[in-house]
Amino acid sequence: MITMIKKTLAVIVLAAMVAGSVCAPAFGQPMTKAEKRRLFLKGAKLWGVYCNQCHNARPPGEKAPYEWDMEIMHMRTLSNMPEDDAQAIVQYLKAK
Repeated sequence: MITMIKKTLAVIVLAAMVAGSVCAPAFGQPMTKAEKRRLFLKGAKLWGVYCNQCHNARPPGEKAPYEWDMEIMHMRTLSNMPEDDAQAIVQYLKAK
C-alpha cells in the first residue's frame, strides 16, 4: 500500500516537472509581449493541424489555463510534437 502511494506521488511530481518544462520559456526567462504574440499566432495555426489529426480540436475555453499544461504534455507524447510547437499551442489555448 505504501509502495503504491510512493509510486503515485513520484508520477505526480514527474508529471508536474515535465508540464513545467514543456510550457516554460527557454532558459527560464520571462517571455516578452512580442514573443507571446508570436507564439499565440503560431499556436493558432498549429492547433487545428495537430489536434484534428486524431480528434476534433477542442475549443480553448473548454479547460482552465492550468489544465492545458497536462493536456498538451499528453498529446505531445501521442503525436510526437516538437517542444516549440507544443509551447505555441499551449500559449494559444491559455490565451483564449
